[in-house]
Amino acid sequence: MRAAVPEFPEAKLRELADHYAAAVAAKRRRFWLGAAVMVAAVLVAGWMGDVDLWKFSENFWRFPTYFVSIAPKLSFSSLWADLSEWLWGLPRWTRLLGDTLLIAYVGTLAGGLCGFVLCFLASANLVRSRAIVFVTRRTLEFCRTVPEIVFALIFVLAFGLGPLPGVLAIAIHTAGALGKQFAEVVENIDSKPVEGVAASGGSWLQIVRFGALPQVLSNFVSYALLRFEINVRGAAVMGFVGAGGIGQDLIEAVRKFYFTDVSAILLLIVVTVMLIDFVTERVRHRLLGMEGAGR
Repeated sequence: MRAAVPEFPEAKLRELADHYAAAVAAKRRRFWLGAAVMVAAVLVAGWMGDVDLWKFSENFWRFPTYFVSIAPKLSFSSLWADLSEWLWGLPRWTRLLGDTLLIAYVGTLAGGLCGFVLCFLASANLVRSRAIVFVTRRTLEFCRTVPEIVFALIFVLAFGLGPLPGVLAIAIHTAGALGKQFAEVVENIDSKPVEGVAASGGSWLQIVRFGALPQVLSNFVSYALLRFEINVRGAAVMGFVGAGGIGQDLIEAVRKFYFTDVSAILLLIVVTVMLIDFVTERVRHRLLGMEGAGR
């Protein structure tokens, strides 16, 4: 037998239709109100930032023109000679690129270790003292809020030119960024292993070691690898203020209008970052896959 379909009175149907129409109208009003607020905020920000759309449209052609200027002039008949002239500084640039990679690596390692230690103190589910959690979180916020380039400028004034200011700047910023990400991972762990270690009389360090760390280690490594990719790009910029690496030659080529040198250095940086992204992505996927298989 076919189930009977309930029929509502006409007044009830009209009431439900009116209620639905009112809900749709309210949602539409909220959408347009939010859009108006966003447009007003953009206009105010543009006014306060002295944004001149006329000047922007008038000079926009300079942007693609610059990329045309830095493109190398290659001819099929003299390709090898043209490539040799374009990449004339390859040995020096490769060495400086190696310095950039080392700056990023050491900075990521040092910052990752600091973030690893501080993240557990910033996790409200592991630390009972609200004061310790508050102070640790504010410290991490300071470390990641100040731009790396500002830290690099300060350390260049303190320690002079060279890779050391870049390493310290990247390490501090990485500690703040990874510490925040690590703490969020720790706060989302399963509380049962933590409670089990605590119930068996384990100390706070044992709770972290046996209750929390096994659940988050693969995610920690994944975030650290991702941060290393970001820091390679950041380390290339550190050279703009004299903090070592290939950025010093890049900014010099830009300032002196050595157009082909700019494109050659940019090509090396882009290729290096793409290779690092490819390798670290494979490692991250393998770690996350192993974690998923373990569950």
